[in-house]
Amino acid sequence: MPTLLFTNARIVDGTAPEPTAPTQVLVEGDRVREVGTAIKSNAETIDLRGRTLMPGLIDCHVHTIAVMADLGRNAMLPDSLVTARATRVLRGMIMRGFTTVRDVAGADFGLKTAVEEGHFVSPRLVICGKALSQTGGHCDFRGRFDDRPAPKTGFSLGSLGRICDGIDEVRRAAREELKGGAEFIKIMANGGCASPTDPIHFLGFSRDELAAIVEEADKAGTYVSAHLYTDEAIRRCVEAGVHSLEHCNLIKEDTARLAAARGAVAVPTQVTYDRLAIEGAALGFPPESVAKVEDVRSAGMEALDIMCRAGLPMAYGSDLLGDMHRHQSEEFVIRGRVLPAHDVIASATATAARLCRMEGLIGTIAPDAYADLIVVDGDPLRDLSLLTAQGQHMPLIMKGGAFVKTTSLN
Repeated sequence: MPTLLFTNARIVDGTAPEPTAPTQVLVEGDRVREVGTAIKSNAETIDLRGRTLMPGLIDCHVHTIAVMADLGRNAMLPDSLVTARATRVLRGMIMRGFTTVRDVAGADFGLKTAVEEGHFVSPRLVICGKALSQTGGHCDFRGRFDDRPAPKTGFSLGSLGRICDGIDEVRRAAREELKGGAEFIKIMANGGCASPTDPIHFLGFSRDELAAIVEEADKAGTYVSAHLYTDEAIRRCVEAGVHSLEHCNLIKEDTARLAAARGAVAVPTQVTYDRLAIEGAALGFPPESVAKVEDVRSAGMEALDIMCRAGLPMAYGSDLLGDMHRHQSEEFVIRGRVLPAHDVIASATATAARLCRMEGLIGTIAPDAYADLIVVDGDPLRDLSLLTAQGQHMPLIMKGGAFVKTTSLN
């Protein structure tokens, strides 16, 4: 990897409502080595005058192996086909400027290893393995008339989760996912749109089961992430010690304040409801699932405002499926209708890095951080849509000091 010196770099990382004054950023190998105004180096120089330099973006709620919108059918695909299609999903993400993504159900340690070995172009992967779901919960796609027992082992790559019931089973499931390379544990603690037998209001797992799962994560030095919509479900998970609160469309002010006080992080995913309502049926999302979308879609924007006022940190999430992955960046614009632009950007940089437990390594442009960098034509603090359009406004994208995309800056 060459040594590079970016000059006239106005940095936007979400920590301030305005870009920094022009500065210099020295990249050596896979790291940022120096940031300042008087760097002396013989490195190749890239002048960023008139452009913005940002840390690579982080999406904290993706399903990289969800190559079909119908998740039940997705689980029936052969692993080889899911892998091939997932490489295309991952390439699309990094070409939109997302240099790290947190997969919250599905991707396994083999896929993560393939990324790290450089077999294809991809963001960094943070994984939980398979999500844990109770019988009839958000990862149970058997339907009303399918009484076949849920498998206990041998899950296909296309499966988002696994079924476990009772304290002993949930402990074993959590331990198996951790043994298999999970960096955190994901649970389905509420009903969901994609699954056939659980209305949105359903509560997943007993309080004792939740406590057991949290304990297993604690013992492994990590945390639990939960799929949640209703205020009741969110509160009981916060009280049980769940750290990462996914979706949260129906959260109320008291619960948002409690979550903030307990140090939790929310991961809203507004874009997926918009796209499911518009495209879901045509892309194979089951009709009963499309009907559920409206139960949570309309409340999502109010939830953003509630969580912001409560001081509950929010990380960036998209939660898209199949061909809808291409809308990943539109979450920036949707949140920007309610939240300040720098807060929206911080959700995909500093806040996301903390949630991924990679603070200081990603989501920042600072000495010793990974050289995950994107160059943007213009100022995204003034126009968040510059972060959309499939990376059209990003002439340069770098991951770990290596260019993923290079376009002339002339």
